[in-house]
Amino acid sequence: MSEQPAYEPPKVWSWNKENGGRFAAINRPIAGPTHDKDLPVGRHPLQLYSLGTPNGVKVTVMLEELLALGHAGAEYDAWLINIGAGDQFGSGFVAANPNSKIPALVDHSGPAPIRVFESGAILIHLAEKFGVFLPTEPGPRAECLSWVMWLMGSAPFLGGGFGHFYAYAPTKMEYPIDRYAMEVKRQRDVLDRRLAESEYLAGSDYTIADMATWPWYGAMAKGVLYGAGEFLSVADYSHVQRWTDQIAERPAVKRGRMVNRTFGEPSSQLHERHEASDFETRTADKLAPAAS
Repeated sequence: MSEQPAYEPPKVWSWNKENGGRFAAINRPIAGPTHDKDLPVGRHPLQLYSLGTPNGVKVTVMLEELLALGHAGAEYDAWLINIGAGDQFGSGFVAANPNSKIPALVDHSGPAPIRVFESGAILIHLAEKFGVFLPTEPGPRAECLSWVMWLMGSAPFLGGGFGHFYAYAPTKMEYPIDRYAMEVKRQRDVLDRRLAESEYLAGSDYTIADMATWPWYGAMAKGVLYGAGEFLSVADYSHVQRWTDQIAERPAVKRGRMVNRTFGEPSSQLHERHEASDFETRTADKLAPAAS
């Protein structure tokens, strides 16, 4: 490994706005809102405020799967949160998610609105609310939740760790890229070994464990995420590839991955979703980003 210049941490860390790479403008060491802005509310019971990143796709896939099963109560409005413009720091969004990260869900189906933040918590909330995609027997339930929590703990190493240093850091640094690449490959091996013995992560049934994991590791399996497919030899993990392709063919997954998506081919994008028909009638206003 090439020698890196020595770095001596200061006695007290201070915030240097220039040190943040692509996301320097929105990263900060404090919480709370930066401006007043109420969240819009549509006519459906579930109001989602999100973006079509892997964490956002988890929830839109779940909602589309629920609707595919005939759960009318899962109808939802999906509002675009432009994190590049700092929408996540508006007062309304911070009230829904004090962590200022997408996605955030507000459930208006009961006597009082319920806020749910963190994508894993939203998946569990919806699974319990509608009684599907989360086993009820203690053993299978524990297996499913274990894989959901595995993903929630592992994805930051893939995204904020490997993805940041490989794709977004101001300069390429061998040590962090090497360290996080090793961890991401270990995670992929964990998945590959599990999927060698099981059709889906929690067993023979498709569950929220798969919905949580697929947007991250499925995208990586196809070399889409960070453009690092060859670097990480993703084709070598054949069982992850099989699982990725199997889930990608589900109609609800195809719809869910379009919602709040603002990148890629225009035909793959639906910036906001308010009716099921929006997938067929994607007019200019539905494709335009929401006003900041």
